[in-house]
Amino acid sequence: MSSRDLPDEEVQQKITANLNRVRKKIETSLRNSVDPEREVTLVAVSKKQPLDRIRALAAAGQMHFGENYVQEGLEKIKALEYPEIKWHFTGSLQSNKARFIPGQFALVHSLDSVKLARALHKKAAALGIVQPVLIQVNLAGEVQKAGMDPDQVPWLIREAGGMDHLDVQGLMLMPPLADDPEKSRPYFAGLRKLRDSLEQETGRKLPHLSMGMSQDFVQAVEEGATLVRVGSLLLGPRPGCVLTGKQW
Repeated sequence: MSSRDLPDEEVQQKITANLNRVRKKIETSLRNSVDPEREVTLVAVSKKQPLDRIRALAAAGQMHFGENYVQEGLEKIKALEYPEIKWHFTGSLQSNKARFIPGQFALVHSLDSVKLARALHKKAAALGIVQPVLIQVNLAGEVQKAGMDPDQVPWLIREAGGMDHLDVQGLMLMPPLADDPEKSRPYFAGLRKLRDSLEQETGRKLPHLSMGMSQDFVQAVEEGATLVRVGSLLLGPRPGCVLTGKQW
């Protein structure tokens, strides 16, 4: 990183303080969790965030970042040129854009169809790599959200599990929006229980649960998350957005 790319000192101080606060909350939540010995990875959701804030967060030691849009994510990967960063694709992914993902993103959180699995597998095979993925589950049955019905997940695990260039590592969840983060807890516990039953049913280890965002990551960690996706608490409101009553 050249000197002209260094983030403003005030931005750096704010973002470093944000990261320390979130990490401490994760540590406390982990001690109070169902499995305090596991490792929890913090994924900083950087969609629509300016590069200087991402640089500041990386300079503070955060190395996992999540992007929701293919083109934006690829542009940031190219612009930042941080070989240490592990990029996660956390948004809904169409199969016609799957060819852009393998070789660029360390983990896809949003696999939700065999069609998408085949598209990812085809590109990964062409590159000679294995693409790690998580299956997105729609536990609440919300028609406006992506994700598979829970009863369809075993079938996708078996289909994707037979593809040599895909590695199904677990499940992802986006619970219904709620003002009270405790309302998300039953969904987080439900995903953990579903994961446990799927491991028994399919005979496949599914070590990762991606669940919890800025408003409810504490509850997610307490219920077994291994990846939490936190955006505004780390990077502040996206330009043009206002978080009423909150400071970053």
